[in-house]
Amino acid sequence: MQQIPGAWQRTARGAGLLAPDGSAIPTIFAEMSALAASTGALNLGQGFPDEDGPQAVLDAAREAIAAGINQYAPGRGFPDLLAAVAQHQKRFYGIDLDPGREVLVTVGATEALAATLLALIDGPDDEVVVFEPYYDSYAACIALSGAKLVPVPLRWPDFQPDLDQLASAVTDRTRVILVNDPHNPTGSVFSSEVRDEIVRLAHRHDAIIVTDEVYEHLVFDGPHVPIATLPDAADRTLIISSAGKTFSLTGWKTGWVSGPAELVSAVMAVKQFLTYVGGSPFQPAVAVGLRLSDAFFASVASEMAAKARLLGTGLRAAGFDVSSPAGSYFTVVDAAPLGATDADAFCRELPARAGVVGIPLTAFVTPAHRDRYATLVRFAACKRVEVLADAAERLAGMAR
Repeated sequence: MQQIPGAWQRTARGAGLLAPDGSAIPTIFAEMSALAASTGALNLGQGFPDEDGPQAVLDAAREAIAAGINQYAPGRGFPDLLAAVAQHQKRFYGIDLDPGREVLVTVGATEALAATLLALIDGPDDEVVVFEPYYDSYAACIALSGAKLVPVPLRWPDFQPDLDQLASAVTDRTRVILVNDPHNPTGSVFSSEVRDEIVRLAHRHDAIIVTDEVYEHLVFDGPHVPIATLPDAADRTLIISSAGKTFSLTGWKTGWVSGPAELVSAVMAVKQFLTYVGGSPFQPAVAVGLRLSDAFFASVASEMAAKARLLGTGLRAAGFDVSSPAGSYFTVVDAAPLGATDADAFCRELPARAGVVGIPLTAFVTPAHRDRYATLVRFAACKRVEVLADAAERLAGMAR
């Protein structure tokens, strides 16, 4: 088959997204999910729940379909969802938004991220600072934009960055500081010192802050603190979030971007040529979700924290060193105490050893930094309690 040359292909190959022959490299997630299916192992690798979201939200989607809300939505999104996002930001964080100018509905947070980077990056001289390990689509989106990815390592076991390393990474070439807090894949929540330093550096180097906050309601010792709420941060910060993680509706792919009107408009200019608009009947349903009671949102965090503790108990009983998560779906462990020297090989063997699937943290890092994370493994706790109890028992069985 003829290969198609192009700047993106060269950039993507350098980022480890393409094989030398130009073919796509299968993700570790696809490989491990297939291994779980073929072995009957419990899949704690991919971060998607195995339970549906709130009944009121599901019912609202059915009602929208029955009412004929099945054609294209307005470009920015249905006004009621735009209003619901603005109300949510005011209710939880005190952020005032003009829903008609400062909010944009997207096809999940991943499209929001892609459209944002494509909108903000001017050319190959621009740099995007990310915290490593990072959600794997970051590298792909940065490669698509043509910018250079500049990683700042997060350190085991608390996964906070060194502030001096952060300051060295942010320069006048930095166009975007990309922040994922609460953090995937590590489950960490950044300290106030880290958040303050991000804002200081963004001002010093005239960078834009893009915050991926999809786990905002899964902070175990809350509340979540958006960087946009810090002094002098809002005018240079775009917030990305979505319904998927909060409402256990990852398949709905309904997200949003909010922030200064001129930045949101730039993102919309790109987004309209990616997906045009998202799924119409999901938008009024997500608006219902965003207006659910305080008790619902508190329960989301408390239930996930309990699941993380249950999973952590099994991981410790198995002999792993465990980094206790502060939020998100994920728990990271060090498999070195079990004799592991390479997390990739360990994860491929784990289904046979314990009947459980995890993901090597090396799937989330640049090739140059693999050694820093060589024996670390990520497990997802976003499963039914009985599944996690079974996984904990299976893992603990490795030590017997």
